[in-house]
Amino acid sequence: MRGVMTVTLLLVSLAPALFGPALAAEEPSGCDRFKWNIEHERVALTAPDRAKLTSGTELAAVPSTGMILALRTPSEAGLPSPPERAPKEGTFAGFASFKATPKAGIYTISLSAGAWVDVVQDGHVLKPKGFSGATDCEGIRKTMKYDLAAAPFVLQISGAREDSISIAILPSE
Repeated sequence: MRGVMTVTLLLVSLAPALFGPALAAEEPSGCDRFKWNIEHERVALTAPDRAKLTSGTELAAVPSTGMILALRTPSEAGLPSPPERAPKEGTFAGFASFKATPKAGIYTISLSAGAWVDVVQDGHVLKPKGFSGATDCEGIRKTMKYDLAAAPFVLQISGAREDSISIAILPSE
């Protein structure tokens, strides 16, 4: 009996070390759990007039509403730059090129579903200035803030579970 009690106490004392990282990595649930207001992004991601794009589309400017980007298998997507995170087997990828942003500044790039995002401008992969994500929020899964110059850039999506994804690129408030 004493041996069972010792093992039980040992397991209880180790539980935070064993399971803590997994619990900490879990993302928040619900629309109110994003770090900033995402209402404009949600509206753009679910708008009925979203532009429908195929992977590889080049646009003169960033649309003022959301877009639906059709994705392909990573081997067929022909991403211009290798993604920062290698896509998992059975996922989808795609990209769109933009000749310029309307003006330099902070923009939110939001997705309707989970996927990896690479923003490439002037030959460099930009790092997000901020990230927020939550599960169980209809229309939006994650949003990131990027400091974009008024210059061409490429938006690459990889690791998506579905063959299309809604994207919104909006000036940050």
